[in-house]
Amino acid sequence: MTDYDVLRVFCGPGGRYGNELGVVREGSHMPDIEERQAFAAKLGFSETVFVDDPERGVIDIYTPTLRLPFAGHPCVGTGWLLDVPELVTPAGVVGVRLDGEFSWIEARPEWPEPRTLRQFATSDEVDALPVPPSGEWIYAWAWEDEAAGRIRARGFPGRGDGIEEDEATGAAALQLTARLGRALNIVQGAGSQILTAPQPGGWVEVGGRVRLVRG
Repeated sequence: MTDYDVLRVFCGPGGRYGNELGVVREGSHMPDIEERQAFAAKLGFSETVFVDDPERGVIDIYTPTLRLPFAGHPCVGTGWLLDVPELVTPAGVVGVRLDGEFSWIEARPEWPEPRTLRQFATSDEVDALPVPPSGEWIYAWAWEDEAAGRIRARGFPGRGDGIEEDEATGAAALQLTARLGRALNIVQGAGSQILTAPQPGGWVEVGGRVRLVRG
């Protein structure tokens, strides 16, 4: 049996909630891409990471059905777990920093596949949304307090892979931050928290709390 850690990424202020992440620290034990994809499907997390070089931070990311060039919560969680200054993904080099209870990454909004960023008038409307049909990655959001940058959001991957709603989505938060051009404090899903901040040159920082569930 392949050994793996389980983290919760983007936890709320009390350490609850967050999006579960599987991390195989010894990725060299499972080098085959098809085998990795099957293992990610078996685990059933929204994403699973295989660490190919723990010292350099080289990682490989999978959903239950897809291999991804970049993803937000896997990078935030793996950066925290490995405690490295950067992660090397197929999309590019992701900066990593740890700041108190928060783990931060710096990435570019064009790295993940575009999401449909759908704004609603109120957070109550976002809360009341049913899961939409598959076929489109929808990030539903509304201002809770626009002056303070506080947002209520929910994420619907629409891939038909068993993940109907994503509890916390760093890539979508990154893209929303780039569109709005300002720092955000996002509550997503049941109570996960994502912090973001635009950086010079079109980069965006995304941060949150990480907890080890199984290791």
